[in-house]
Amino acid sequence: MAQSPFLWRVVWCLPLTVPAHHRMIAIPRPLRLTFYALLIIAGAVLAAALATRQAERQALVDEAARANQQLALYANSLHTLIERYRALPAVLALDSEMISALKGPLDTATQDELNRKLERINGAAQSSTLELMDRTGLAVAASNWALPSSYVGHNYAFRPYFSQTKSQGTGRFYAVGVTTGIPGYFLSSAVLDEHEQFLGAMVVKLEFPELEQEWAQGNDLLLVSDARGIVFIANQPGWRYRNLRPLSANDLAELKATRQYDKKQLLALETDTLQRFDENSHLMRVNGPDGSAQYIWESLPLKAEGWTLHLLRKPQFPFEDQRNAGLAAAGSWLALVFLALFLSQRWRLARLRQRSREELEQLVEERTQALRTAQDGLVQSAKLAALGQMSAALAHEINQPLTAQRMQLATLRLLLDHGRVDDAYKALTPLDDMLTRMAALTGHLKTFARKSPSGLRERLDLATVVDQSLHLLDARLRDEAIGVVLDLTRPAWVRGDAIRLEQVLINLLRNALDAMADKPRKRLEIRLHADQQLWLLTVSDSGGGIPEEHLNNVFDPFFTTKPVGDGLGLGLAVSFAIVHELGGRLIADNQGDGATFTLTLPIALETPDLC
Repeated sequence: MAQSPFLWRVVWCLPLTVPAHHRMIAIPRPLRLTFYALLIIAGAVLAAALATRQAERQALVDEAARANQQLALYANSLHTLIERYRALPAVLALDSEMISALKGPLDTATQDELNRKLERINGAAQSSTLELMDRTGLAVAASNWALPSSYVGHNYAFRPYFSQTKSQGTGRFYAVGVTTGIPGYFLSSAVLDEHEQFLGAMVVKLEFPELEQEWAQGNDLLLVSDARGIVFIANQPGWRYRNLRPLSANDLAELKATRQYDKKQLLALETDTLQRFDENSHLMRVNGPDGSAQYIWESLPLKAEGWTLHLLRKPQFPFEDQRNAGLAAAGSWLALVFLALFLSQRWRLARLRQRSREELEQLVEERTQALRTAQDGLVQSAKLAALGQMSAALAHEINQPLTAQRMQLATLRLLLDHGRVDDAYKALTPLDDMLTRMAALTGHLKTFARKSPSGLRERLDLATVVDQSLHLLDARLRDEAIGVVLDLTRPAWVRGDAIRLEQVLINLLRNALDAMADKPRKRLEIRLHADQQLWLLTVSDSGGGIPEEHLNNVFDPFFTTKPVGDGLGLGLAVSFAIVHELGGRLIADNQGDGATFTLTLPIALETPDLC
C-alpha cells in the first residue's frame, strides 16, 4: 500500500523519546578540536616549564663543577705559600748561634746580635716575623725587636704550637697575635743540643693579607675555616671570624685558654641547605653580612693543615640557555604529538585497509568458491554431455552382446534338452566373456560419470588413462573404421585426477573423430613420451587441421567450428582449465593433413615410504 509523503513528514517531526540512561551527550566537533588544541598547548607549556627547570638544575650542577675546579686552584696557591716557609724554622733551628744562645746565659750583646740576624733573615725570606724561644716559652730574640710590638721578653708557652714542638719536634697553629693583634700562621721547629735535648723553639709567623687581596680580585667568596669551623681567612672582611657550626663548651674553653682569636667576637653564620650535589658541594641559602642570598658552596679539606677551604659563588642562570631548553622541549612535545597523530592516522588507515582487504579476500574467496563450483558443474555437465553424445554407440555396443547372449542361451536350452551337458558347459565360456566385457564397460561408464572433487592429486599412469578413454570410444572407432596408431611409454606417472584427465582425452579424441567424419583417410595417432621433466601426450588426426585464423581461439569458451547443434564450444575450454589446474599445458597446432593437440604434465617422481 502506498504511503502518503505527508505521513512521513509527521513521523519525522515527532520527538524521539530515549531513556535517560541510554542518552549520550554528543560533543560538537569544534568543541572537541578546541579541547584537543588546549590540551596540546598545555602539554607544550608544561614540557617547556619542566625543561627550563631541568636546565636550571643542570646549570647549577655545571656551575658547581666549575667552582670545584676553581677551588682546587685556590687551594694550590695557599698550599704553595705555606710550603715555601715550612722548612724555614727547621733550618734556623740547626744554626749554631741559635743553639749556643739557648745553652747558657744570654748577654745583651749576643741577644742584640741574634735580633739583628733574625731581622736580616726575615727580610730576605719575606716572612712576617721570626722568633727564638727558650725551653720555657720565653721569646729571647725576634725579628721585630725594634718595634713596640716586639715579641722579645714575652712568654708564649700557652700557645699550642709550643707544646706541640716540645713534644713532637714541630708545631703549627693559626691565631691572632696577643702582642701585635695581627692574625697569622705560626710554624715552629725544636732547637736541640748535641744530645737531642730540647733547648727551645724556632718560630716563623706567616700572614695572608696579600693572599686575601689576590682572592678579592675575583667574584667568588673564599673562606678558610679551622677544625672547629671558625672562619679565620676571608677575601671579604665581613665574613671573617664566623663559626659555621655551633661551638661546644669544650671548644669555648680551649679557645679561651689558647687565646687563639684573642679579643675577636665570633658570630654564627646561618645557613640552610637547598640542594646537595655531593658530599662537599651544596646549594645553600646563607644569611651573611650582606643579607640573605643563595650560594653554590664548595668545600675542600686541607688535610696537611687541618683546615677547610670554602668557595661561595652566586648561581648564574643564563636566560638564553633556559629559553632554548624550553623551546626545545616544547618543540619536542609538539613533534611527539604530531608523530602520535600521524601514527594514529596511519594505524586507522591500516585498520581500514586491513578490514577492506579482509572483506575483499572474503568476497574473492566467495566468488572463487562460486566459480569453482560453477566450473565443477560445467566440467560435470560437459562430461555428461559427452556421455549423451556417446550413448548411441554405447547402446549399440551393449545391445550386440545382449543379442548374442540371447541366442547363446537358446542354444544352451537345446543342448540341455538333449542331455549334452559337456557341450552346454563349453558354450558357457563365450557367454561369460561377453558378460565380463559388458560389466567392465558399464563399470567404467559409472566411474567416468561420477563427479570428482576439484584439486584431487593422486599418482597415476597417464598411459592407463589413454587406455580407458579408448575403451569408451572403442565402438565408434570400430564403426567408423578409424586407424589407430599407439606409441605409449609405460608407465607414465603423473599427479592428477584420473577421471578429469580421462575427460580431457575423450574431448580430444571425439574432436579428432568429428574432424575425420567425412574424410576418406582416417588415421588417429596417440603418442606419449618423456621430455626432460615432462610427459608429452600428442593426439594427431587426419581431419584437415584447424584454420589458421581460429588457432588462437580454440580454447575460448563457446567457440566452435562445428555446425549449429553439434556442440556448445565448451569441451576444449573445460579441458584447458582442467590441464592448467593440474599444472600442465594444452596447446593446438596443425601438422601434415590434420590437427595435433599436445598435453604436457610434470613427471611425478616416486616418493619413498618413510618407516
